[in-house]
Amino acid sequence: MSSVYLLRIALPDQPGGLGEVASALGKAGADIVAVDVVSRGADGTAIDDFVVELPLGGRADSLVSACLSVPGVRVIWLSRYAAGGTLRHDLEVVESMTEQPAEAERILVRHAPVVFRADWAFLVCQDGNSGKAVVEESTPAAPDLPGDDAPWLPLERPLRLAVPAEWDNQGWRHITAAATPMGNPNRALVIGRSGGPEILDSELARLAHLAALTQTVRQALSQS
Repeated sequence: MSSVYLLRIALPDQPGGLGEVASALGKAGADIVAVDVVSRGADGTAIDDFVVELPLGGRADSLVSACLSVPGVRVIWLSRYAAGGTLRHDLEVVESMTEQPAEAERILVRHAPVVFRADWAFLVCQDGNSGKAVVEESTPAAPDLPGDDAPWLPLERPLRLAVPAEWDNQGWRHITAAATPMGNPNRALVIGRSGGPEILDSELARLAHLAALTQTVRQALSQS
């Protein structure tokens, strides 16, 4: 039985760089399931995500050693990846939403963890009367909101969330999370990772873009 890992690396953004890393991973016995370019920096560095499989008995540290054998490569993150090869990319999610516009928000919540390689997602709104946070949709692994509180609402723009320290013992320990407005500032789509890696600016932009597309799809439905 194989093990699947998420490997995030920084490497020089130049021709052949990605191929060198892929070749090194192959020599280490890794089967590359997917590669995504997460971001490109002005300093000439790219950040890429590899989803790789190792055969039974394969060692995760061999993936790190393989990457570091390529000049200029830095390993940012390595962890088990439960979603494996069942990846849904942004365009596939958009296609699914346009096929079922009435379910657009639910579809995005359901697939956001796979699209962003996160552990969970939920859609939360702030009740205008009580001020309490109400979770409208969530994936099974999503933690509860302690005290029905979402301190980041109202939310005007996508951002990485600072998790209150008092939430540590209520399912939020070592959580890396981000949120974006969903329709209005009192509703937000939240995604979270256990431990990391850090959610990058490029991922925040994608999250906001997909959230905005859900509203476009729903508005088109209401006008049809």
